[in-house]
Amino acid sequence: MTLLDAGSDFHQAVDLPLPYRIFLLLGLGILGWATNLHGLEALDVDVVAALDLRPDDAASHVRLPLSARDHPASAARSIIRATYHVFLAYSAFCVGSWMMYRLGTKGDPLLVDTYGHVPLLTGIALVFLVWCPYDFFFKAERDKFVHAIRRCLFSSLNTPVLFSDVIFADIGTSYAKVFGDVWLSLCMLFPGNTMLSPPIAEGAARWILPAIMSFPYFVRFRQCLIEYNLPQNDSRRPFFNAVKYATSFPVIFLSAAQRVPTANQVSLEDGQAPVSTDSWHGDHQIFKLWLLAVFVNSAYSFWWDITNDWGFDLLRPAATSTRQPAKRLLLPLLHSRTPLLTRENSLESQSSTESEPSHRRSYSNGNIMHRPSMSISMSDVPKSLRKSYPYGLRPILLYPLTVYPLLIFLNLVLRMSWSVKLSSHLHSARDGSMAIFWLEVAELVRRWLWVFIRVEWEMVKRMQAAPLHTGKIEVDGISGDEAVSFEVLMPEVVAQSQVLPDA
Repeated sequence: MTLLDAGSDFHQAVDLPLPYRIFLLLGLGILGWATNLHGLEALDVDVVAALDLRPDDAASHVRLPLSARDHPASAARSIIRATYHVFLAYSAFCVGSWMMYRLGTKGDPLLVDTYGHVPLLTGIALVFLVWCPYDFFFKAERDKFVHAIRRCLFSSLNTPVLFSDVIFADIGTSYAKVFGDVWLSLCMLFPGNTMLSPPIAEGAARWILPAIMSFPYFVRFRQCLIEYNLPQNDSRRPFFNAVKYATSFPVIFLSAAQRVPTANQVSLEDGQAPVSTDSWHGDHQIFKLWLLAVFVNSAYSFWWDITNDWGFDLLRPAATSTRQPAKRLLLPLLHSRTPLLTRENSLESQSSTESEPSHRRSYSNGNIMHRPSMSISMSDVPKSLRKSYPYGLRPILLYPLTVYPLLIFLNLVLRMSWSVKLSSHLHSARDGSMAIFWLEVAELVRRWLWVFIRVEWEMVKRMQAAPLHTGKIEVDGISGDEAVSFEVLMPEVVAQSQVLPDA
């Protein structure tokens, strides 16, 4: 059998070798993040506040709080637009590199290694652009990306972990196999190796790949321990979250400990495909331990996603279920730029005896004057916000009800496949197989969907934990008899907004 007849996987390895698959997955990650921000913005979630995506001062690069001139909606649109631009520029650069590679090789496997320097130079250029200190090619976005990496890797043990860094590090765990692919791609460029298949690691070298793949999980493991050891923490939740990430280590390292198929590499001039001469025996004791590790990691991760990351009651013990009606079912409070408005007389009787405040707060909707209110009962919440509480979900839901069962099912299926995909022994002999690539794509899709519900639940928790106030909105540009007075229910979660003196 000749190399050209070795199968579709081989042809795809020639047309789209491993380095370009890595570039493609990185591009999908950028696009996924842009559409995450865009989708949350379209759903009226204040992504600037949720993920702390504050605009930076152009001169000092010091993060500033939002003020009257920093409209949350316009700030979000600016960030989303910049992210799309980064994706388009990145895509154009990588597509141009791939076209040069294809024009050089012309689909000939004998020329693949001759033009291996093209993806190598492309990767070096991308690394240089990310870390380049000069002000060109989206420096503001590059700086935010680099600062996020530094916070995740080098933050002190007594510094609270930002929610945006939690999301960033969780996305990194979805790229665990991609990080391993980067190492394999570098190994392919070593003298004596070929870009058509990764070299077989022997001895101590076979532990390098699992160590690289486990690193993103170690970063999240470290973040969880930092949260657990903070003086203000009184919950064991970060500890059990750390245990979840620790369960991925046995999956990765038990896989590396197993026998894998090896291949007699025959020279390309002979026109023969590599022939497997060894087999992997599934009845070994390590294999059984690996299966147990896969099940524990998949089941625990799925349970944690549903119960803790998404806040659903589906897998929660009955004793700890949150099926009681929420005391603060105020959905629009998640969106600082679109507060809940009701007619003034709906709560006037409750707040008529309270005095006016001595200061104003700057909001995107105008100048909001607020004053402390008495306790808010469920009868004060408009009926349109008193959503039914479907079994297994939670009282406050941002998205259409039909979305949640579908996302839970997809998360279950993709969680199971992702744990298996972390095992290098299942595909070390046929790393060119596009099946592994599509599993990596599926994991990115799962993480993309996960972000929507994760951000939703985080904002719901913040809203529920915030003290409530009532107040009036004075709409700019309307005065006299045309002025319309509304009541607004708002949490004291806008402490970052500037306090302006009375006029």
